[in-house]
Amino acid sequence: MKVLGIETSCDETAVAIVEDGKKILVNLVASQADVHKVYGGVFPEIASRHHIDRLLPLIEEATKDHEIDLIAVANGPGLMGSLLMGVTAAKALAYGWDKPLVGVNHVEAHLYASMMEVNPTFPALGVVISGGHTFLAKMTGICEYEILGTTVDDAIGEAFDKVAALLGYPYPGGPEIEKLARSGDKTSYSFKGGKVKGRPLDFSFSGLKTNVLYKVKGANSNRKGPTIIEESEKKHIAASFQEAAFQDLFGKSLKAAETFNCQGIYLGGGVTQNGRLRELFETSPYPVFWPPKGLGLDNGAMIGGLGYHLYQRKNFSNDVQAFPRHF
Repeated sequence: MKVLGIETSCDETAVAIVEDGKKILVNLVASQADVHKVYGGVFPEIASRHHIDRLLPLIEEATKDHEIDLIAVANGPGLMGSLLMGVTAAKALAYGWDKPLVGVNHVEAHLYASMMEVNPTFPALGVVISGGHTFLAKMTGICEYEILGTTVDDAIGEAFDKVAALLGYPYPGGPEIEKLARSGDKTSYSFKGGKVKGRPLDFSFSGLKTNVLYKVKGANSNRKGPTIIEESEKKHIAASFQEAAFQDLFGKSLKAAETFNCQGIYLGGGVTQNGRLRELFETSPYPVFWPPKGLGLDNGAMIGGLGYHLYQRKNFSNDVQAFPRHF
């Protein structure tokens, strides 16, 4: 079965064709990162308008040599305007081509990305780490999971973007922080991840971000205040911030895995591309699985792959509606 996967949940316009949930035949992505740099983050209205221009040409390119059996589209969570672009196009194609249509949870698809080249074993721990989401889940099967911990404020990728902006670096900030941190001393500053009272597996990155703000701008300052540190200190702040965030994530991931008979850890989302994060998780006592190259960031292949399984299990509705929030 050849599945057309469509992903427009944020600022990537992505289209792919996946055969039987595993084999990627086509994987096309048009990024808008350069468009949004000037805003320091994704500007939702502009993102949705750019999807209009890019989506149909990508679909035409992807399907020129393939006959499609099923259409899968990311219908949430994400930016409502962006989601509507993909969902509307998918509905129109399903009607015009007389093909079945399945809506796919964008976040669940990030976890599935790390399963596409392996035969997953369960129960397992799922770790989603992206610009919009951070959570830990006990997975008993594909699309069968229980949330164990989540962020109460910023997602981890969002925190990286905001800290990069404080240091004077453009969006997306994750790669900038990682690059700076490579030459920095991660022990220079005693930053720590936040704790949530009574919820040991939840995350809070707002306090960590505020600590960085005060080091860069001064106590009780704000992000618009003047920078008080030397340029040479930025690499040390980046390294210390990155280490604090990742140690917090890694520690809570291991705590979550210890709550059940965990057979492996599957990670998904754009932050999985960070080299220091991978170093930490490779010290885990559990097998660790990462998204294949090209599937860490938003992409249509993970949507098409997971859509296949949803269709096979009849775990979907033809009446696909966009939803902006996960919970």
